Amino acid sequence: MPKSWLLAGVMLAALAIPAMAAEPATAPAAAADTASRPLTLKRLFASPDLAGAQPRALKLSPDGTLLTSLRPRPDEKDRLDLWALDTKTGKERMLVDSKKVGSGAELSEAEKMQRERARVGGSKGIIAYDWAPDGKSILVPLDGDLYLATLDGRVTRLTTMPGGELNPVISPAGGFVSFVRDQNLFVQPLAGGTAKQLTTTGAGTVHWGEAEFVAQEEMDRRTGYWWSPGDARIAVEKFDEAPVGVVTRAAIGADGTRVYEQRYPSAGTPNVLVELYVMSADGSGQVKVDLGSDPDIYLARVNWTPDGKTLLVQRETRDQKTLDMLRVDPATGKSTVLFTEKSGERSWLNLTDAYRPMRDGSLIWRSERDGYGHLYRFAHGKWIQLTKGPWVVQSLAGVDEAKGRLYFIGNKDGALEQHLYSVDIAHPNVITRLTELGWWNNATMDSAASRIIVTRSNATQPAQTYLADITGKRLSWVNENAVVPGHPYYPYLAHHQATTYGSFKAADGTTLYYEMITPPLVEGKKYPVFFEHYGGPGTGQQVTRGWQNPMAQYVVSRGYVYFRIDNRGSYNRGKAFEDHIYRAMGTVEVEDQLAAAKWIKSQPFIDPDKVAIYGWSYGGYMTLKMLEANPGVYAAGISGAPVTKWELYDTHYTERYMGDPKKDAKAYASSDALGDADKISDPLLLIHGMSDDNVVFTNSTAFAAKMQADNVPFEMMFYPGKTHSAGRDIHVWTTIFDFLDAKLGTKAAE
Repeated sequence: MPKSWLLAGVMLAALAIPAMAAEPATAPAAAADTASRPLTLKRLFASPDLAGAQPRALKLSPDGTLLTSLRPRPDEKDRLDLWALDTKTGKERMLVDSKKVGSGAELSEAEKMQRERARVGGSKGIIAYDWAPDGKSILVPLDGDLYLATLDGRVTRLTTMPGGELNPVISPAGGFVSFVRDQNLFVQPLAGGTAKQLTTTGAGTVHWGEAEFVAQEEMDRRTGYWWSPGDARIAVEKFDEAPVGVVTRAAIGADGTRVYEQRYPSAGTPNVLVELYVMSADGSGQVKVDLGSDPDIYLARVNWTPDGKTLLVQRETRDQKTLDMLRVDPATGKSTVLFTEKSGERSWLNLTDAYRPMRDGSLIWRSERDGYGHLYRFAHGKWIQLTKGPWVVQSLAGVDEAKGRLYFIGNKDGALEQHLYSVDIAHPNVITRLTELGWWNNATMDSAASRIIVTRSNATQPAQTYLADITGKRLSWVNENAVVPGHPYYPYLAHHQATTYGSFKAADGTTLYYEMITPPLVEGKKYPVFFEHYGGPGTGQQVTRGWQNPMAQYVVSRGYVYFRIDNRGSYNRGKAFEDHIYRAMGTVEVEDQLAAAKWIKSQPFIDPDKVAIYGWSYGGYMTLKMLEANPGVYAAGISGAPVTKWELYDTHYTERYMGDPKKDAKAYASSDALGDADKISDPLLLIHGMSDDNVVFTNSTAFAAKMQADNVPFEMMFYPGKTHSAGRDIHVWTTIFDFLDAKLGTKAAE
């Protein structure tokens, strides 16, 4: 439920247009030769992807001559192969064919769970890779083993042991391949040789070199070990999950049930015990890092300074209100506090990856200390703010240390767009935008910040990627992905309806943005509404000008108006906007969604008796809270994979916003969805994957039992073998539309 996931379950993202519009727009004019096909559910879930082939994990080779990426196969959009593009000639070639090279072996349970945490559980083939620093080879994990691919097309298998390898990387100087196997850290010479086991006590509840559950799920930390520059040392996390409570999770499948005794840190219960060690590359000279006297902390981030002489460790308190940056001597493990970040009284700290230790000993750091996420420079004990204003820096794309220039992603030019900017350290707050207005942009750079890889999208253009120079000028297309004849979406372009944007005021006067897509409007006709919501904190916003899933277009093709907002409590509008949800989940979000419902019902082309609501994960929770709080307002509600009792969800996410259930019991009681279940009087459809290990299935069974005990009618559809991503299934959406047709009296033919 972290950042990427409560959103990612199945967000219907509408398509954006560059300009604000006050009234619904009509469909864009189609070229005379455009094939006019209506979208169908079957086509939405088929290959190839309607958004076109999207390269993933783009990286420049160390010498900049090749741009590598993972690309889906035309006939199997979930299977990825490794490709390379020559940056001089523009020629492309497949480097590793996952079907020819892979063994087809089943992944270990540990790797499956890691993939679920990384939101790539449904992907096949190659999902990650790592360039050797000399640019002559690439480490490719595939089907639980490791392969080394060279640029001439040869692929060598490095490992053959059962059990698989987790977190594989090539060391910074290129001397070794390292990985975790059977809960211990191994190092193997890249040039060939036998892997050496550096740790020996990993077994049972003890793990070395891995990230614990909440680190992966909620903290965006995927690994548990970190090489120093030059391959001299490795910092290695050791965690013991013995204190963590055991939850019996039944993964109910079509052919039977597998029972897992899963250690799951529910809110208010013990976390893992975390320790950090530094050792030489051969495992010798282990020293324990001093993380302080309180064992109940989070190991948030670990980094080495560029000279390899200092380890920087971010230590976060259990209540997530204090974060200490520790400066650690790797030879002794002794630590001192370099600086401390503290939240406001009724707030919390958001972790960030937008920071960089510099060669001159300073640190570039993103902080929300002035109420918005901005960049600072910390040097010689003093802070200099580099960006400022009522807008947010999301990430750090690159650092050119030689020129003293930073490149970052932010929303300085409006809350609905995202752009790449640059700022010179010597000239704070003199900011240059490097991407075009009217687009939603993301960008990465090579380590020297000499070139930019920009991925952008807008209303009529699915994501496209180009290579740019440091001024933002496009040098060449990586994936132009134009919607022209031959593009998967081209046959449906004639039916594409534009998105309109606008705003209204929350009860306290806060501006809230909405997006809406309508069918071609017929004067005097009233239309039903498919009102999607998410509502939760700590995630990316929903209302943006970027292209996302065409499911929203399908919704509109069935005669609905598609509508959604970003309520108070959500991310990317500053801390004051987000902090409304502090100790109050299920309150202000519900109020704002109600205000949005009243606004949409007031529009002359809307049938106010046919406003249906839909949400997944946190959005599923919101459906329940909205139906409980405002009976009679919504014609029907769909709740997918909802949290129904926050004590069932994990520590790091839940306690960040809700506190300790022992100390904040009243807040938990009012935020849970079970207590007021008997107040639901409108039609409800409850959906959940029966093997969900994120929002565990118990949430829905508990809710169903409460509804049955209270004799409240509702419908449910549970999916054997499906996880938290169950919503990416055609049957789910067939069920949803059948439910809406029955409850709203709507009907559309495929």
